[in-house]
Amino acid sequence: MDSEVRQLVEMGATPAQARAALKQCKDVMQAAELFFEGKFDHVKEDEESTPPSAPSTSKSKRPATPDEDEDEEMGSDDAGDEDDDGEEEFMDYDSDFEPGAGDNRAANADPYAGIFFSKDRREEVIEVEEDPELVQLPGALQKVKLMSQGDWMKGCPEGGEQSFLFALYTQLAEGECPCPQQDCGYSVSRKKSDFFAIHPTFPVYIQNLREVVRQTCQECNHVFCFACGESVSADQTKRVGSNQTDDSLFHCSNLQGVILGVGLYMLEQIFAEQTSESSRAAEATPRTTKRRKTAQPDDDDDYAYAGVPQGKKAKGGTGYAGDQKEDLSGQAEALAIQRSKDEKIGILLSGIRVYLPNLHRAGGGQASDYLVHPTALAHLRRRFNYVCSTLLRNDSLADMSDRHVLYFELLHWLETISNHEALASMMAMPIMTVASVKSVISKKPQKGGTTHRERTIVYEGSPSPRELLEGIAIQAQAALKGLDRTRFVEPASEELTEEQKRMTADSKGKVREIIPTLSDENEKMLNFCNRILFTVAAIDRSLRETKGDAFVERLHASLPKVTTTRSADPVRIEAGSSDVATQKVYMDWATRVRFEYCDLTIPSTGDEDPDAVPHYKFYYNNEARMLVNSDIPKRSLAIAKELAILTTNLPVAWDSSIFLRVDETRVDVIKALITGPEGTPYYNGCYLFDIFLGSTYNQTPPSVKYMTTNGGKFRFNPNLYADGKVCLSLLGTWSGPGWVSGKSTLLQVLISIQSMILCDEPYLNEPGWASSGGTPQSQAYSANVRRMVVHTAMLGNLKNPPEPFEDVIRTHFRLKAKSIGTQLDDWLSKDDGKEMPNERTYGSSKEGSSGNAMAADIAELKKLMKDLQDEV
Repeated sequence: MDSEVRQLVEMGATPAQARAALKQCKDVMQAAELFFEGKFDHVKEDEESTPPSAPSTSKSKRPATPDEDEDEEMGSDDAGDEDDDGEEEFMDYDSDFEPGAGDNRAANADPYAGIFFSKDRREEVIEVEEDPELVQLPGALQKVKLMSQGDWMKGCPEGGEQSFLFALYTQLAEGECPCPQQDCGYSVSRKKSDFFAIHPTFPVYIQNLREVVRQTCQECNHVFCFACGESVSADQTKRVGSNQTDDSLFHCSNLQGVILGVGLYMLEQIFAEQTSESSRAAEATPRTTKRRKTAQPDDDDDYAYAGVPQGKKAKGGTGYAGDQKEDLSGQAEALAIQRSKDEKIGILLSGIRVYLPNLHRAGGGQASDYLVHPTALAHLRRRFNYVCSTLLRNDSLADMSDRHVLYFELLHWLETISNHEALASMMAMPIMTVASVKSVISKKPQKGGTTHRERTIVYEGSPSPRELLEGIAIQAQAALKGLDRTRFVEPASEELTEEQKRMTADSKGKVREIIPTLSDENEKMLNFCNRILFTVAAIDRSLRETKGDAFVERLHASLPKVTTTRSADPVRIEAGSSDVATQKVYMDWATRVRFEYCDLTIPSTGDEDPDAVPHYKFYYNNEARMLVNSDIPKRSLAIAKELAILTTNLPVAWDSSIFLRVDETRVDVIKALITGPEGTPYYNGCYLFDIFLGSTYNQTPPSVKYMTTNGGKFRFNPNLYADGKVCLSLLGTWSGPGWVSGKSTLLQVLISIQSMILCDEPYLNEPGWASSGGTPQSQAYSANVRRMVVHTAMLGNLKNPPEPFEDVIRTHFRLKAKSIGTQLDDWLSKDDGKEMPNERTYGSSKEGSSGNAMAADIAELKKLMKDLQDEV
């Protein structure tokens, strides 16, 4: 047991704490895991007792810095210890057991409580920002910054993480490192600059570290490691990865912890600087003309649109923007700058990845690969996950494909992490991201110390790396459906080695059959999509090997999905649920079903030729049938990019949402349903559109036909004709900036309809009436629209739900029944008592029925909504 005790001592435990941990856990790694949680902090040198069954809990605070008074208050009054039933203490993200359960673990305890914790989790961390300390190093042309203790411990809550970060920083930044030979008495003083100097590049940092890590005793000539003080061979080298590297950098977990900590800090700094530069550039870009709410393709916000359209006035006609032109200057320069930034980050990621714990590295695992330092885990979870989260939230597969150098390296990192048992749980653990900064306290220097500032940072859980990667995989699968030109064939059956099983499918030798007509751009997109899917498969395979089937099944249950069939079980709301709870249920449901593949073909009668081209339940049936065997590479790539965007970026909200249904075999055949935005006469109505991506897409815009017209009788808007024509500049059916080949998207068209056509004063969408806001004519127009909406977009759609949106429409009205009931009462009170129009006119309605028709429609609609609620 002495060697195991020594291993724990190297990680910062006292001998007594190490022995207590090993009494409870036979395996040294399990003992280390419990120790990292701080469960043995109470064990003194003369104690070897086991920890209590329930750990104490506290809000996150940092340990005192060396130059602070011991009695100085470290944070706000509420940052102290809490009761046992308060917020949980830091959970070990690689433990399969609840923290604090010990040997008295309940039989029904959740074995994954420390991994699959709720994204509602919040952590308060007091972080310290210190004035930078600069030093002049021998041979350096200029001074370099030293990594402060506050920087080193940034983002880590109180408990195991913080205590071990503090211990390693203190050990390597000060004190003596003695020669390991007994009775020698020689020692070498450590300085911050030895391990924590932030050099201009990571390779320079590694080179300087290599020069100081192997120390030779001046008394006995014994060679020892400057990081842990143990003996090392004077001439030992070994091939690590693709470089002939000094093996002493893999000698101990202390080195691993500091290399990853400093390397990831450098990565975080570069990433933050580039993000800040982009923000400053965006703020400095002047806009000479006032932009309307037109979803133009040069607006970055259009891709990230997730809010609710407010339906503001679109004066001058929908889509009209005068003489405004799109500025395409500087685009090539911006792309070149982005590639340069990506290359810089990619090179740094590649250099740091060499020092990740990796039992399968070329030449075999090293000492630090087997014994992972807790600070390495902390920095990976806090610093790498920040970069990982930012990159994987990219909603454009085309952009990721263009930046494949960076994203391929990111995928390599995720594969490496999933391959190591000590790191694998990070793939499933929600990433903690900054939610707010609660307070800032400035501290003056004490006794020659530096000025520092304390901030209470609130971190909240966000999707895990594997969950974010699933979103990218969904986009990749959709893109492959759009390309639909490639399939993969498994190689001949043969027994694979364990190492081969860990390799991605691409490396294992899958044969790729590619139709020769694929263009270079299509091929690049194809390879990128397949690499993503191979990485996902490789990660899941590694997780099954390291964590087990139960772990992977639970992980998969929490991942986002795109379904091909609607759920048979209706979404339920508990009786007496609050408005907030009801809205959450609606949002969760709408997010889940906003995009689906389905069968949009008309079933065969049995007398037809089985090989005949199918017909579609679709306005553009003839056009779709004509292109059934077409092979248009540019169109295929455009559709692939389109589907990748649509699968995960359709806006969903309680106030207005967009739902899409795509034929499972013909992805150019699409149906859309948009629910009307709040504050407009279209609110909560369901508006259907048939969409076809034609032979010249996206050199030209899609074909869009409005279908909610009451049999061609109602014109709901100056831009929505009774014959289904949609007037929009993006579609080329209205004046103003139009479709931009290669840049504009169907998502922009849908959002333009949602936000500009379904607006609060539709009367103003006609250019001749643009200055008539608030007039009696505009109010009468809106009242007429409300009558048509109730009669057709609400009652008509609920009585006879159009395919394939029956489930969406019924669930929409059932979940929002209470809210819609209140809305209908308000609309009825505002009604001007005119009749429903029965012609293809929209300017006025006939006098007559004193609103009885609308009242009757509302009464019937309320009854149908009540029946829907009673069914569940």
